[in-house]
Amino acid sequence: MTESTVSLSRTFDSSISPHGFLGAILTLGLGGLFVGTGEFASMSLLPGMAESTGVSIPSAGAYISAYAIGVMIGAPLIAIGAARWPRKHLLLTLMVLFAIGYIGSALATGYHSLIVARFVSGLPHGAYYGVASLVAATLAGEGKRAQAVGYVMLGLAAANVVGVPAATGLGQWLGWQSAFVAVAAGAVLTLVMMLRYIPVMPGGGSPMTELAGLKRPLLWLTLGVASVGFGGMFAVYSYITPTLTKVTGFDEATVPAVLCVWGLGMVVGNLVGGKFADKALVPTIFGFLLWNAVFLGAFSMFAGSKAATVTVLFLVGTGFALVPALQARLMNVAGEAQTLAAALNHSAFNLSNAIGAVLGGAAISHGLGWASTGWVGGALAVLGMALMAFTVRSTTRRRAERI
Repeated sequence: MTESTVSLSRTFDSSISPHGFLGAILTLGLGGLFVGTGEFASMSLLPGMAESTGVSIPSAGAYISAYAIGVMIGAPLIAIGAARWPRKHLLLTLMVLFAIGYIGSALATGYHSLIVARFVSGLPHGAYYGVASLVAATLAGEGKRAQAVGYVMLGLAAANVVGVPAATGLGQWLGWQSAFVAVAAGAVLTLVMMLRYIPVMPGGGSPMTELAGLKRPLLWLTLGVASVGFGGMFAVYSYITPTLTKVTGFDEATVPAVLCVWGLGMVVGNLVGGKFADKALVPTIFGFLLWNAVFLGAFSMFAGSKAATVTVLFLVGTGFALVPALQARLMNVAGEAQTLAAALNHSAFNLSNAIGAVLGGAAISHGLGWASTGWVGGALAVLGMALMAFTVRSTTRRRAERI
C-alpha cells in the first residue's frame, strides 16, 4: 500500500464520519444492493423485456450484453476521468447516473432505446463498487481493510437473497418496468443517505497517475486471477436453472429458493473472506481458489441429489470470499492508481462472467451434460491458482532484485 493511502487511512480512522462508521458502511452496502439487484434481476426479467420490445429471447440477450459492456467501458474511463474528484462527489455522481440509466430503461419503448439505456445503466457499476470499496477501506483503517470491502460487497451478495427475488416478483406482478423503477428509487434513497453519512474525502491522483498504474505487471496479473479464477462460479450460475430442473429434479418454481441458498453462501463468504484476508491475504486467495475448485467439481458429482446439490451450492456461494480478498490485493499492488485498479476489478469479474458462460456452454454443446459446468468451473479455479502462483513468484523475484 502506498504512503498516501496509509496517510488517508490514519486521517479518517480517528474521525470517521459525522454520523459514524456504521452509517457510512450501511449506505455503501445499500448502494451495492441496488446495483447488484439491477444487474441480476434483468436476467430473470428477460422474457418480459423481449415480449415488450418485440424480439426473441436470444435477441434480448443483447440487453444483458449491453449492460456488461457498459461496466467494462465505464469502470476505467470514469476512474481515470474523475481521478481528482473528491470521492463523496464521485459516489453521488455515479448514483445519479445509475438512477438515470434505470429510469431510461423503464421508459424505453423499443429494442434500440432499451439497448442504450442498459448500456448507460452499466457505466457506473464497476466504478461504484471500486470507489465504495476504497472509501470503506479508508474509513476502516489498517488491519480491517478487506473486512470493510467485504461489507460493501455484502450488498451485492444480499441482492441475490433479497433484491433479485423481490424485483422479479414485482416485475411479474406489475411488469418488468416496475422493477427498474423500484431500483431507480433505491438509487435515490442511497443518494440521500450518502449526503448524510459519507464524509468528504480527497480524490486520488491525476489521470496520468492513474494511467501509470497500467504499467504495473502485478496489477494485470491480479486482474487475470479475478478474470479466470472466478469464472468457474459463472460457468455454473449461467446454466443453473436447466441443471437444477433437468438433472437434479427440482420444479422450476423451486429454483429461486435454491438460488437464495447460494446467495446466503455468498453473504457468509463476504464476511469470512474479509476477516481471513486481513490476517493472511495471499494464503486466503489460494485457499478459496482451492475451495472453489473442490466444490465446483462436487457440483458435477452430486448434481443428481437434491440435498447434496443444495449443500454444495451453499459452499460454492461462500467462494465469493475471493471478491474482497482480490480487491484488497489490488489495493496493495496498484501503487498510486488506487481508483483505477479498484474499478477494473469489477471489469475483470464481468469478464469472468463471459468466460465462464462461454466455456460452460461449450461443454454442454459438446454433449458433456448440464452438470459438466462444475468440472469447467473447477478447472478455471485451478488455472486461477496457477496464475496466482506465478504472480507471487514474480513479486518475490522483484523483491530479490532490489536487494
